[in-house]
Amino acid sequence: MHQKLRLISGLLFPILLVFILSAFGDKKEDKKFIDNIFKVAEQQYAVMLRKSEDLSMYPRTSEKNGDIKYVPISDWTGGFWPGNLWYMYEYTQNKNWEKEAIKWTESLEKNQFNTSHHDLGFMMYCSYGNAYRITKDESYKKILIQSAKSLVSRYHPKVGCIESWDSRLSWDGKTMWYYPVIIDNMMNLELLFFASKVTGDPLYKQVAVRHAETTLKNHFRSDYSSYHVVNYDTLTGKVLNRQTCQGYSDNSAWARGQAWAIYGFTMAYRETGNKKFLDAAKKMADFYMNNPNLPKDKIPYWDFNVNQKGYTPQWNYDPNKFNYIPRDASAAAIVCSALFELNGYLGKDGKKYKDFAIATLNTLSSPAYFAEPGTNAYFLLKHSVGSFPHGAEVDVPLVYADYYFLEALLRYRQLNKRKS
Repeated sequence: MHQKLRLISGLLFPILLVFILSAFGDKKEDKKFIDNIFKVAEQQYAVMLRKSEDLSMYPRTSEKNGDIKYVPISDWTGGFWPGNLWYMYEYTQNKNWEKEAIKWTESLEKNQFNTSHHDLGFMMYCSYGNAYRITKDESYKKILIQSAKSLVSRYHPKVGCIESWDSRLSWDGKTMWYYPVIIDNMMNLELLFFASKVTGDPLYKQVAVRHAETTLKNHFRSDYSSYHVVNYDTLTGKVLNRQTCQGYSDNSAWARGQAWAIYGFTMAYRETGNKKFLDAAKKMADFYMNNPNLPKDKIPYWDFNVNQKGYTPQWNYDPNKFNYIPRDASAAAIVCSALFELNGYLGKDGKKYKDFAIATLNTLSSPAYFAEPGTNAYFLLKHSVGSFPHGAEVDVPLVYADYYFLEALLRYRQLNKRKS
């Protein structure tokens, strides 16, 4: 499979470059390109809806036999499926998509009281946040405010961060994580910024800003690559250790973690206007874009440092189990969406970020990564990785890869509208 993927990517890349320079310079061609992607998405998701009748089980990935794999309401990915449906409605304006988006969004209502982990932003803002943005239904706003209250309950003022997971042993059982904070947590701050805007209560924003500042201070190396997990002492607020949970090694750059960082700090700048967040997002993006280990088609390996000297996995890694290094299309989609936004804050300096995002969007839309109708368990993107060290979701579709891919398409369309 990996040889076929490399061959397809190698053949497609020169064609993609021509396409970038031609089709993406013509607004009519841009519209046709996006239209075609959404037409396939409509075909895929129409089948997924027919197969997904249980509103308590949410599509996440594929089973080994090719069927859709579902997860319960407690799973951190539950909000992406209704989010995808909202994006379908936003683009097509087809009321059937709105109907389904409402139904699946409202199935998550009880999660507004979930205080067990940090993922309320993913679960509730990707679903109810899009629902409120599009419909302005006041009942959705109330649920989002309660969700923000639940998320804030996990904030520790001494640490200056929202606790991602409860105290636990590291995944390999060797270290106690007393107050673990993961880079993914940056994504959940958008819910808090929203809550302050609609309530007038500054508390939510204050917590979000403090979390971002603490993360910027403690989560990054000098080259602006990100650690995955930072473990804090709750008595002193000091960093106890920096490790990984889903990356190759503690000192490596896990691709999706870097993507969360780029997206999260771009969003933090949007919500605060604080230039240090913008500067950080640029440097995090530069690390990703200029990394010598980024493949030419701009879809990263699941970790930038797999099999490299100086990076030692603290888990039972067998380099012979895979005769290729899996890519992570989910990381590429997140970065793609983030860079379209980042570009908008940088004037002429934003061009390289926009061009990189367009190139990524082209690759993700190519046959190497974009599924043919009726395949891929009815998800859109192929070749994502959930957690390689855990042997979970390796080289499979993932619902959140689709979410940020659709968001990137919508952001690209909006970018063209502003230019016209």
